[in-house]
Amino acid sequence: MRRRRLASELCHLCERAQLTLEEVSQQLGWSTSKISRIETSRVGVVPKDVGLLLDLYKVGNSRQEELLKLARDARKKGWWHAYDDLSNEYTAYIGLEAEAASICSFASAVLPGLLQTEDYVRAVVRAGLVLAPPSEVEHRIEIRMARQGLLSQAEPLRLWTVLDEAVIRRVIGGPVVMRSQLNRLLDLAEQSNVTIQVLPFTAGAHPGTGGAFEILQFPEPADPDVVFLENLTDSLYVERDADVYRYTVAFDHLRAKALDPDDSRGFIAETAAQFG
Repeated sequence: MRRRRLASELCHLCERAQLTLEEVSQQLGWSTSKISRIETSRVGVVPKDVGLLLDLYKVGNSRQEELLKLARDARKKGWWHAYDDLSNEYTAYIGLEAEAASICSFASAVLPGLLQTEDYVRAVVRAGLVLAPPSEVEHRIEIRMARQGLLSQAEPLRLWTVLDEAVIRRVIGGPVVMRSQLNRLLDLAEQSNVTIQVLPFTAGAHPGTGGAFEILQFPEPADPDVVFLENLTDSLYVERDADVYRYTVAFDHLRAKALDPDDSRGFIAETAAQFG
């Protein structure tokens, strides 16, 4: 998020200075592709290069120091960087999740990772990584369980999730695992920062029939919401304002169609009893 914010600021300052990428490229001796990657946050940027850009854009000293600090902070590594074998896509998501103030999530097939028990995670990961060795499965479990600390940290992440009824009824890992998982959901639903609703089959067609999605919202007003979509082989971040708005409206409709939180807890409790 810091890299996105810095990129946005640099792009704005370039426009204010009325300079084109080609002009910046010529004056700094950089390629236009390097500048473009910086302004679209596809790559990180060292503070020294940020300073050169800010000098070129004639930015004042106090503002320069603020943006240089942002550049330095953007290069700090989170706990997940200790796992250097993770894909860039996964580390990018974990970084965004860690910076988010709240997440609105619609789950259509399996529970969101932040709500999963260790046994449930193991069953999901094993099913998804059919060609992976057992060590990689355990590795993924460790990371997913570490991410769940966001829900209990000093300023906890606010999570509002709508679960399709199929998520509650699909037997993942066996009846014992499912009973434990559903009881875990009931415990989490008691936390003030977690809201869980169930979208029953009787709701019929709904805006989430296209699949699961998450809307990540951030504490800084300058950081726009991001929608995260994932499939078997790839992930997608939706950032265009009009597209993010469509997902936000879709989630509002899903919340309206779903059982309210109290009825959802009752539904989950009844379903958990069936796995007894």
